[in-house]
Amino acid sequence: MELNLDGEGFLVDRDDWSEEVAKELAKQDEMEIDDQIMDLINQARHMYEEDGVVPPIRKFAKQTGVSSKELYDIFKRGPMKLICKWGGLPKPTGCV
Repeated sequence: MELNLDGEGFLVDRDDWSEEVAKELAKQDEMEIDDQIMDLINQARHMYEEDGVVPPIRKFAKQTGVSSKELYDIFKRGPMKLICKWGGLPKPTGCV
């Protein structure tokens, strides 16, 4: 699968995103997407479409009913960065 990515591995064109693309991006990060992770990605995509911005982790946790701690347990590092990266969304603000 040929993907057009920026230097940090984010999709250059959001329209290239699909669940298959998400799985491929996760694989490049040596992780696997399960149903829970895909659900979180889809929720973040929905929030982005509604608000035009990537939600901060606290707001995302509150809206999804998953605590920040749980998100870090699931993703190990930078949950919003990975959710956005695998979800074809822009890099979250405040994320280095």
